[in-house]
Amino acid sequence: MRRRKYEEFEEDNGTVLRYARHDNGGGFVESHAHVDPAAYVAENAYVDRGAAVGAGARIATGAWIDRGAVVHAGASIGTTAHVAAGAVIGRDARIGARAKVGANAHVWDGVRVDSDDVIAEGSVVRSGSQRRRAA
Repeated sequence: MRRRKYEEFEEDNGTVLRYARHDNGGGFVESHAHVDPAAYVAENAYVDRGAAVGAGARIATGAWIDRGAVVHAGASIGTTAHVAAGAVIGRDARIGARAKVGANAHVWDGVRVDSDDVIAEGSVVRSGSQRRRAA
C-alpha cells in the first residue's frame, strides 16, 4: 500500500499547514519546521510549524513536537510523548514514552525524563532534579 507523501490541515483561523514525510523515518514535518536530514522522525510522528530538530535526534512513533519547540542534537523523544510549544530539549536528553513536556519548559543536556512523567509548563529540569512531576 502506498503511503501519502504529504498531509494538509486547515487551522480554525484558515491557515493551511502542509506536512511532508521526512526522508529518514517517514514522519510528518510541517513545511516551516526545520529537521536535520540526519535526525530520525518515525512514521506517525509529527513536527509542527517553527519547531527545530537537530542532527542525530530520534523522534519515536506517535510523538508530537509542537510549534516552536527545539529538540537538540542526539536527543531522543519516546513513543507518543509530547513536547509542547516553545519547550527546549537539550543535547542527548531522553524523554520517555508518553511523557509530557510543558510549554516553554527546558530539559537540560543529558537529562533523563521517565516514561509517563509530566514536566510542568515553564519548568527547568537539570541533571539530578528531584521534582519533575507537575502538581
